[in-house]
Amino acid sequence: MLTSTAARVLLRRALPASATSSSAAAPSVGPVRCLNLHEYQSAKIMADSGVNVPFGLPAHTVDEAVAAAATIGDDEVVIKSQILAGGRGLGTFTNGLQGGVHIIKTSEVGEYAGRMLGGTLVTKQSGPAGKPVNTLLLAKKMSLAKEFYFAIFMDRSSGGPLIIACSEGGTSIEDLAESSPEKIVKVPIDVRTGPTDEQIATVVDGLGVSGSRDDAAGQIRALYNLFVDKDCTMVEVNPLAEDTDGKLIAADAKIGFDDNAEFRHRDIFEQRDHTQEDPREVAAGKWDLNYIGLDGNIGCMVNGAGLAMSTMDIISLRGGSPANFLDVGGSANVDQIKAAFEIITTDPAVKAILVNIFGGIMKCDIIAEGIIEASRSLDLKVPVIVRLEGTNVERGKKLLEESGLALITADDLDDAATKAVASIA
Repeated sequence: MLTSTAARVLLRRALPASATSSSAAAPSVGPVRCLNLHEYQSAKIMADSGVNVPFGLPAHTVDEAVAAAATIGDDEVVIKSQILAGGRGLGTFTNGLQGGVHIIKTSEVGEYAGRMLGGTLVTKQSGPAGKPVNTLLLAKKMSLAKEFYFAIFMDRSSGGPLIIACSEGGTSIEDLAESSPEKIVKVPIDVRTGPTDEQIATVVDGLGVSGSRDDAAGQIRALYNLFVDKDCTMVEVNPLAEDTDGKLIAADAKIGFDDNAEFRHRDIFEQRDHTQEDPREVAAGKWDLNYIGLDGNIGCMVNGAGLAMSTMDIISLRGGSPANFLDVGGSANVDQIKAAFEIITTDPAVKAILVNIFGGIMKCDIIAEGIIEASRSLDLKVPVIVRLEGTNVERGKKLLEESGLALITADDLDDAATKAVASIA
C-alpha cells in the first residue's frame, strides 16, 4: 500500500525516461489534498461499484470481532488492523504483537482482537510513532492462486489517470519498481474518453491472468469507473488476486479522494477518521489553514505556499530547522492568526516562531493585530520574529512597536531567518 509521496516516487521510477524529462513535468513530491479511507470502507465502495471483494465485517470492540467471525462461519478468518498506512502485515504493535494482519482460527479471534484493538501499530509507512488501531476487519479467508498489483493514479506528466499493473503483487511495489521496472505496465488514459478496449487488453496482459479475459476486463473497467465517478486521486489494490477458479478479487483496497470534490461526495467524506491524522492538521483544517508538521524547532507562519517554501529553505540555509509548513492564505482574519499561533505552539519542539508575511490581498496591519492578540492571550514563552512587507506595512509595524510586547522585527527574509536561528542558539 502506498502513501501519497510513495506513489509519486513510484511514478518517477516506473515511467519511461521520456515522461520525466525536462520536456514533461515530473510528478511533484509534496503535500496533497486528499481523503484516505480504511480498507473496510474502501472495500465497501468497491463492492458497490461492481468490484469483487472478499466478504468482511468491521469490528470496533472485541465482542463485535467475535460476532463478525461467527457470521463468517469458517474455521479460520483473516483479522486485519485498520490504519491509514501501508506495511501492516510486517508491522509491530508497541505491545509486542508482531504483524497487523493474521490468518487465525475463529476460536482465537477474541485473544487477537484484545491485543490489537486500542494498540498502536508501527509500520515502515506509519513513522516511528505508529498509528492507533481502533477498528479491525474480519474477512473471509480466500483460496488465492496468484497475486497481482493494480493501481490508478492521477499523473501530471500524462495529464490524466495512469493505470499501473504488475503480474507480481502482495509485496512492496516500490521495491519492484526499483529492481525490475520492466515488469510494470503503465497505461495513461485520456480522461475524456476513458480506456479503450486495446488499453484494457494491455492491462490484462500485464497482469497475466489465467481466467476469463472478459471477466478480468470487466473488473478493470469497474475499478476505472470508480476512480472517475468518485473523484479519486488513487485506487490501489495490492494484491489484486486470482482465486483457484480464475476469478479476480480485490484482496486489499486503498482509495484516496480529492478534497475539492467533497461537496459531491458528502457520504464518503463523513467517513474520515481523524484519529489517524495529525491533530494539528485537523485543527488547521477547521480554520481553513494549511498546516504540515515537520521535525524542526522554528515554527513558521507565512502567507502563500511559495513564500512558505522559501522561508523554510532560508531557515535551513542559516543553520536552523523548520518545525512546520503553515500557510494562512490571502484573507486570514485576526481569529485565524491567533489559531495559527495556537497550532504552532502545541508542538513542544518549537523554540521560536518566524512570521513572514507579504501583504497583497492580506494586509500587514491585520497580521500585526493577530500577532498581538495571540501573544497576549496565549502568553507566548518563545521568541517571535516578524517580517512584514506590502499592503499597510507601515501601519502594521507601528502596531507591533506600540504593543509593548517583546517582538523581534526584521527588515527582510534573510534578516528574519538569521534572527530566528540566533534566538535559540
